[in-house]
Amino acid sequence: MLSSLELSPPTFYSPDKTAMPQEFTYNFDTLAFKGSATVNTGLFIGGKWVDPVEGGTLDVINPATGQLITTIAAGSAKDIDIAVAIAKKAYKTSWGMKCPGAERGKMLNKLADLMEENLDEFGALEALDCGKVFMRAKMMDIVGAAACIRYYAGWADKIQGKTLESNDKKFAYTRHEPFGVVGQIVPWNFPMGMTAWKIGPALATGNTIILKPSEMTPLTALKLAGLINQAGFPPGVVNIINGLGPVVGQAISEHPLIEKVAFTGSTLTGRKVLKAAAESNLKDVTLELGGKSPTIIFDDADLEQAVKWASFGIFYNMGQACTAGSRIFVQEGIYEKFKEAFTAVAKHLGENTGDPFHPSSQHGPQVSQTQFERVMGYINSGKEAGAKVLIGGERHGNEGYFIQPTVFTDTTPDMKIIKEEIFGPVASIIKFKDEEEVIERANDTTYGLGCNVFTQNVTRAIRVAHELEAGSAWVNCAQASDPTVPFGGYKQSGIGRELGEYAIATYTQVKGVHINMGTRL
Repeated sequence: MLSSLELSPPTFYSPDKTAMPQEFTYNFDTLAFKGSATVNTGLFIGGKWVDPVEGGTLDVINPATGQLITTIAAGSAKDIDIAVAIAKKAYKTSWGMKCPGAERGKMLNKLADLMEENLDEFGALEALDCGKVFMRAKMMDIVGAAACIRYYAGWADKIQGKTLESNDKKFAYTRHEPFGVVGQIVPWNFPMGMTAWKIGPALATGNTIILKPSEMTPLTALKLAGLINQAGFPPGVVNIINGLGPVVGQAISEHPLIEKVAFTGSTLTGRKVLKAAAESNLKDVTLELGGKSPTIIFDDADLEQAVKWASFGIFYNMGQACTAGSRIFVQEGIYEKFKEAFTAVAKHLGENTGDPFHPSSQHGPQVSQTQFERVMGYINSGKEAGAKVLIGGERHGNEGYFIQPTVFTDTTPDMKIIKEEIFGPVASIIKFKDEEEVIERANDTTYGLGCNVFTQNVTRAIRVAHELEAGSAWVNCAQASDPTVPFGGYKQSGIGRELGEYAIATYTQVKGVHINMGTRL
């Protein structure tokens, strides 16, 4: 897959005099895609590409090879201060209530158009720094992100309040007003998808944005930043600041002029965001955090479909999904048949693991060396605890961060691989006897993000979906999110909701207005 790198002349210098290219071009000469993609590697503030105040850089690594892709600017708290001031000015002068919803909708639609026009480039960049299989990155992640932006374009002129009955001497109504400047912190596993989930409703409702992409997978966010002006957004409405979580993410979380923060990532980091928000200005917080999702397959399920969906539910994106169905509960009547068929799917994926830009590849690498080691640590923990490895359990190849799709059986509820989020291609198949038992075992977790139920009995499907303690329940499918349907967690899987009309509510504040029409003192 090796492709050439081309850097523009080193016109970009940080204050510490370290040269860094302003633009980066990657030439793809692969079987799946031939072409080039160019991004600016600086900070996008006030509609311009700028140097970080304090200098500093971040390396972006190709997870398929472990080699350097490029170097990007790294921001600091000082850059966040500048961006917030500019975003606040934009909110007061050219955005928010100063820009009609219909106009905001036009800009969002234009942005979606531009994303679709650059579909190949976005897909290639997403595959490059994430390790996603190119065609899936293109046709699922990027197409889905554009669709999400377009969905919220339709909401922009439909933000409305209510008139309220009180008495004949009062006229009362509500307004749903934007917060102003909001901060958004995006994870590394679905960079463009999660960016769309966040900026879509925030812009539709009239907020200005300070967005931090993941330091590991920033390339598509930088590509998107290059389209913001072209889409017509006024300067300062969207600001994208690269940087480390403990630096830029912390600065966003505790900034006194940022009125809301939305974060997707680990539960551990979510706690830190919530703490910083509470100890600064009590900003509004939306958190979408970890998961340990159960997949429940009853005897009467369509076995072939259940196997396909369950494998997609755990191995999609190399298991790097917060709703990954890593605990697969199978009723005893079909347990052996399911285990055999599921293992065959894992074997097939293992045989087609490799270069994300090869047409035959169906399974890519983990995103980083750190994640690779973390997942291998869980696999080794399962082996040491006595779980049986049906297939996989080892590194794939000698280059990059590839892990074989892995399936465990003979687990116990106290094992780490059953209790903790692995965030890798690791499934455990667990036999169960009846509905009451499996509901109790499925709910035995501190998480509650998603769940999957497979049965042809519609009454049971609805009953079990209602009993499971999770924010999303998929029946006879898995990981099938939709921009029209709310997404978020129960328990320690998060606070608030993204997607659908519910996300609109999380980016507005409700004001009650009371007008005296005759009461005199």
